[in-house]
Amino acid sequence: MVKKILISHPTSNANNRAVVNGLSKASLLYAFHTSIASFEGDLIHRLGGFKPFKEIRRRQFDLGLKTMTHSSPFLEIGRIASLKLGLNSLIKHETGYFSIDNIYRTLDKQMAIKLGNKSHDELTGIYAYEDGAYESFLSAKINEINCFYDLPIGYWRTAQKILKAEKKRWPDWSSTLTGLQDSEYKLKRKDNELALADRIFVASSFTAKTLLDYPGQLAPIEIIPYGFPTPAAHRNYTAIGANRKLKILFVGLLSQRKGIADTFEVANNLNNYVELTVVGRQVTNDCEALNKELSKHNWIPSLPHNEVLKLMHSHDVLIFPSIFEGFGMVITEAMSQGTPVITTNHTAGPDIINHNENGWLISAGSSQELQNCIQEILTKPERIAYVGKAARETARNRSWEVYGQEVSQAIIKHHESI
Repeated sequence: MVKKILISHPTSNANNRAVVNGLSKASLLYAFHTSIASFEGDLIHRLGGFKPFKEIRRRQFDLGLKTMTHSSPFLEIGRIASLKLGLNSLIKHETGYFSIDNIYRTLDKQMAIKLGNKSHDELTGIYAYEDGAYESFLSAKINEINCFYDLPIGYWRTAQKILKAEKKRWPDWSSTLTGLQDSEYKLKRKDNELALADRIFVASSFTAKTLLDYPGQLAPIEIIPYGFPTPAAHRNYTAIGANRKLKILFVGLLSQRKGIADTFEVANNLNNYVELTVVGRQVTNDCEALNKELSKHNWIPSLPHNEVLKLMHSHDVLIFPSIFEGFGMVITEAMSQGTPVITTNHTAGPDIINHNENGWLISAGSSQELQNCIQEILTKPERIAYVGKAARETARNRSWEVYGQEVSQAIIKHHESI
């Protein structure tokens, strides 16, 4: 029997697009369902030409996927518009009509109905993501369809333990730890999704490790790190001396989950030797400590993706001291630009970085280790070029296409084992 996979992702992103492309190239794709899918020349793509909706252009797919792609754009366009207009009640966590939670739940329900209403002679599996898989997996089980689950970030029980510890370590930054706001209903759904999965896909060893906190038996776990963007063709490295500070960059949500408080503490301690630029939006306007630090450093709330890559290209080092992560795509993005990265053992760093060779690894939650690492670089600035070139070579050897192929091969292997 021909084996085909339906894939569902409400908002899509680089890793999802790679899986869709990989399944298509392996002749495994049955259909792809999402909220917004932009194809050159269509109405949605033209809407993305207007500045308030430029985010749509980041959801562009290859024209060869158009006949297999099904979109339901209303809620997601409403979310984007609400963000731009500051209509916060409409995008309120879990309860807002245009909230990301409602978008995920709505597509999940749509998939459940489709799986229950049709005969699927070729359809043997559904590939869905955290918070958008529960009802579709229930329907899939009734119809004897395999459930492939993608967990993009570490398990929630582990997250709560770690973030509660951070709340004690950095009490003035606790309002940025929004991951502690999920309702019991949402957390229960996450556990139900995991329980229904026949195979679980994660992008880092850290994410896999967090699943040890799940109170029950789980399906086999596949660790497949994400791919890298196309590496920069050239990279020049400017010497650091008495007249030039080390240019360090942080990119990500301005939350202590990402280690932003540690970032500022170290930058302030080394103020005479480093220049910090921060790119990312505030998760809250109510953190006085964050507002104070942003006024002291170079802060860019938002940039188009290509401009972020250019900024990475122009900096000496990217620091990403995340406390709790699933992967951390800013790591691979910076490495693709030949910019070496300092990151923690709670990211994909240990899966793709060899310490002091193509990047640097530190312990999550240690400002001192971050500071020591930067000081070591300041004493041996020639290492920046050496490590940066090795980082770019790492990116060259692992494209997004490789990631998509590996996911497809894992799915084929699962089918062959049953």
